[in-house]
Amino acid sequence: MAKQTTAWRQDFFEEIEPIKLKDPLAYILGAQDEGEPFVFNYTDAVLLAGHSCPAVSGAYKVTAKALKALYGDELPTRGQIKVLIKGGPTDLAYGPQSQVISLITGAAGVTGFKGLGGRHGRDNKLFFDSEDMQFNTYIFQREDNGKTVKVTYNPQALSGDPRMNDLVPLVLRGVATKEQKDLFISLWQGNVRKILLEDAKYPGLFEVEELKNFEFPRLSSKTGVY
Repeated sequence: MAKQTTAWRQDFFEEIEPIKLKDPLAYILGAQDEGEPFVFNYTDAVLLAGHSCPAVSGAYKVTAKALKALYGDELPTRGQIKVLIKGGPTDLAYGPQSQVISLITGAAGVTGFKGLGGRHGRDNKLFFDSEDMQFNTYIFQREDNGKTVKVTYNPQALSGDPRMNDLVPLVLRGVATKEQKDLFISLWQGNVRKILLEDAKYPGLFEVEELKNFEFPRLSSKTGVY
């Protein structure tokens, strides 16, 4: 049977740079030949979330920027990255964004894979800091050398279109005309495109900072929340 793929409405999805990592567990268990990379595309995040929006695209771009800052031109190692999200799992869009980050990095909470022979575990590597809520702030750390970066994401740096104020309720109520639906989609996905392909045009949209001697807080429970 021929392989089937999802048909996407947005052509710019094809322009978004993929995120590549190596996953040693895939080599050990035979999913890949040694040295081959996992390749994540933005459409993988869309499939996970079920939609394309500024939160999903922001999480994808945050992860890409964090991995670039941590590894440079080196291929990141999936499963050897810890992530701290500054807020609770129900704050902002942290819940679905954490799923995108987990998909790419392999970092998971208490439900993650516990490993083989004490190695290659993915559980207890993605945490929420509910005691210190910060707006769209994410901390990534390499386990091999402790290098840590903080990435902040501010979608308000994008210029808003006042027409959305009228379009959103019409679309959500199911009473928008075809022209109104098309305009809404164009504006909505236009913002996604800016986030993923044009972020350099919008100062403050993403900021990356290296943190020296950063230590993850101790868990206060088994829920993955500090």
